[in-house]
Formats: sequence, C-alpha cells, structure tokens
Amino acid sequence: MHLTQLNHECLLHLFSFLDKDNRRSLSLTCHQLRQIFVDPCLWSLLHFSSPCQLTRDNFVLGPSLRYLSICWFSSRVQVCNIEDWLKSSFQRDICSKHERLVSAFLAHVCYMCPNLLELTLSGCGHITDWDVVTLLQSCRRLRRLHLENCVRITNRSLVGVVDHGDGLEEVKVDFCRNITQAGLQAARDRRPGVQLTAERSADMIPDSKPQEKVLLRRALQKVLLFS
Repeated sequence: MHLTQLNHECLLHLFSFLDKDNRRSLSLTCHQLRQIFVDPCLWSLLHFSSPCQLTRDNFVLGPSLRYLSICWFSSRVQVCNIEDWLKSSFQRDICSKHERLVSAFLAHVCYMCPNLLELTLSGCGHITDWDVVTLLQSCRRLRRLHLENCVRITNRSLVGVVDHGDGLEEVKVDFCRNITQAGLQAARDRRPGVQLTAERSADMIPDSKPQEKVLLRRALQKVLLFS
C-alpha cells in the first residue's frame, strides 16, 4: 500500500511522530500530504529553541494550538538582557536582528490561537508587558504562564494576570529582575486562587537609568549627612 492510500486520520497520526522540518519536507512531495501538513489538528504543540525558528515555514498556527514554548538559551540572551542605555552599538546591532521577532509572533498567536492553554517564554529578553497583557486578553483559556529570564517584564504583567487571567491556575516569573516583592504580594492578595511563584525575581537588582542611580546616591548622601 502506498502512503497516500491511507486515510486522513492515519496520515495525521504518522505526521505527529515527525519534527517540524520533516513534516514540511514530506508535505512538499504531493498535494495530499500538504493537506495533512496544514491541518490545524496536527499542531496542538509547538516548541522553539531560538527566535530565528519563528520565521521558518515549517509549522502552522491555528485554533488547535494548546501548548507553546519559546526557550532560548544562547549566549546572545546575555546581550538582550543588558539595559538598553548600556548597550554598545555592536550589541544594539545584534539585538536589532531579532528584537521584534517574538513580539510579532505572539501577536499572531493572539489572533489565531484562542484556545492556548500553556505558554512558556524563557530567555526572551525583548518581550514586554504589553505582549503579555495582550495575550492574556486574547487567550482567555490560558491555564499556565511561565516567564523566565525575561528582563523587560515588570509588575505590569502581574497586574495583567490579575485583570485578565481569569482562567489562570499557575503563573511563574523566574529570574525576571524587574519584578518586585510588592508586585508579587499585590497579585497574590488579589488572586489567591492562582499559584504564583517567582524564583529569584524579587531578589535581583532591578534596572535603573544612570541618572536615577545618581539621584539615589545623592539622596543617600543627604541622609548620612543629617543623620
């Protein structure tokens, strides 16, 4: 029996054992297999290990997507996590090549994947509170949200969890240095039903612009002077 003689359900099952690249390669062999590749039912789970993978034509976004993770552990993550005002021109050039990739992708997810249940973003140093809040507003069935080493995430995302995360059961904000203990406590007080954890986040040094550091140092000097 030839592969194309199998029915649609059997072909979907076979495709489910392949990774994204092999699914795409097989789909290019004939029209019937292409129809399997673009079937949203095949794409309930997507995992990406770098932002550049988001630009490849080897996956399909659709209402069947339930589990999504973008986890980037490259050394370039360290460059992304440097405060913008401290980056050299070379570092800014590196970031410019992928700065909007994850945010643009999440915008598509908001529009095309309303049934998303779990989202993990790790090492995505350029995503913002706006990206998180917009996704919470669009994907109302989201149950679990895990943000790790996302430097631009602040307490505003926690406010979004409180205001828009009606279906959330678990939220993790690990190693996000601009999350504060006060923000965590406020979210826990307002949404006690959500399991909210934050490994190291509230214990890290938050970003502050150089002029803010100068003002803080002067304030401390005055306190010492008059004490």
